[in-house]
Amino acid sequence: MLHPRPTDRRSSATPLTRARWLLMGLFALQGLTFASWLARLPAVRDALGMSPSELGVVLLAGAVGGLLTVAVAGMVVARFGGLVTLNTATAAFAASFLLLGIGPALGSTPLLVAGVFLGGVSAALGNVPLNVESAAVERRMGRSVLPQFHAVFSIGAVLGSLAGAVTAHFEISLLTQFAVTAVVGAAIRLASSPHVILDTPSPRGRAARAGAAVAGDVLDGVVLGHALTPGADPAAHAIPLASTLRGSGLRTALAAWREPRTLLIGLVIMAAALSEGAANDWVALAVVDGFDQAESVGAAFFGMFLAAMTAVRLLGTRLLDRHDPVLVLRISGIVSLVGLLLFGFAPTLPLAGVGVVAWGLGAALAFPIGISAASADPLRAAGRVAVISAFASIASLAAPPLLGIVAESLGTRRALVLITIAMVISVSLARHVAPADSRDLADSTRPAGSGEPETWGRPVTDHAVGASEELTPAGAIAAGAR
Repeated sequence: MLHPRPTDRRSSATPLTRARWLLMGLFALQGLTFASWLARLPAVRDALGMSPSELGVVLLAGAVGGLLTVAVAGMVVARFGGLVTLNTATAAFAASFLLLGIGPALGSTPLLVAGVFLGGVSAALGNVPLNVESAAVERRMGRSVLPQFHAVFSIGAVLGSLAGAVTAHFEISLLTQFAVTAVVGAAIRLASSPHVILDTPSPRGRAARAGAAVAGDVLDGVVLGHALTPGADPAAHAIPLASTLRGSGLRTALAAWREPRTLLIGLVIMAAALSEGAANDWVALAVVDGFDQAESVGAAFFGMFLAAMTAVRLLGTRLLDRHDPVLVLRISGIVSLVGLLLFGFAPTLPLAGVGVVAWGLGAALAFPIGISAASADPLRAAGRVAVISAFASIASLAAPPLLGIVAESLGTRRALVLITIAMVISVSLARHVAPADSRDLADSTRPAGSGEPETWGRPVTDHAVGASEELTPAGAIAAGAR
């Protein structure tokens, strides 16, 4: 069961549609800028005369920066709001790309390491509000759209790789490319960010909403997906905040680390990040080494994985609207598992190609499903998304060196097969992405006796807005911080 759609489209469609498309643009920009940096790694290595192992250590700085930041990102969003968080991430983004260009230009490895570290900080800090707001768009639209946001990231990554190839072909300096990226990217981010904030308002915005005592998201006359009657007073739909709010936004963010369901969703996300990250890092090399192929063939196989995953993210939203997310996640995990086994043990290159496509198809929806499950309660979404993002960062940090060590003795293709262990765990934990009844949510912010179950990423409510409605940051965090 989904939220009723707002009936007054003139009042709600414009800001919601704008937020949706600007969020997609920000996701695409992230993919584009990140891939444009990765595409110039050979030039970075040559400029500083680094060995592969030295370059690996430099790149590890990004994972460390991301892991350290994501541990506090939820608290930052809860304390300062999504806009301040996104703008801070943008400042780190601009500084990162400037250092990525200046370091090689000056022959300074420490400056490069600082740039990579800040890149990890920027990504981790910005990802939490971006994912929370994307889930807010999904909730207001009343249908699944979250996978599309992750799809445009992949599309942006493809465009970024092409941009990096073009700049390398024309021998454009790293400093020029990354300085332009810093300036243009920061300008786009700063212009877009104010228009995407729905569920992570600033402290002033929270106070204003709390003052109105509206227990729900108010967006141009819409409360919790319901259109207000023309002339109706939103305060008439208020509930006593003091009786329903427990703790400040900071305590809410910290509490997410003690929620068993959130931690189990984090394990599902960790498996998804491990699967997708391993493909990004190792598929091309596995094809080149395992089948004695040219680098272009390895790149083509990685492109097949990326294309399969992007296609499912763009087109698979109907699956999530029509079917139980638990079922979709389990089937996805099984398809991905079979594909990886086929890729790892295929005796011929074409059969390995079938395996890598199946792997990409199955890997597409796990991360969006986990994000949507963690974001079902807007009040706690930032803290929960930060927790599961930390699990993804751990996978990104640990997987490359561990797979590299195993690959030394088993070969790259066989080493990748070890990821199937994580996939089996993910499938076995799939039931935890199911919408949880309020009685099962730790430290629930719903009034006693409300008991409404959540549906896929969207709470069930009746047409009357009252004490059983979902609380949102619209004043909840501010009131709790008094």
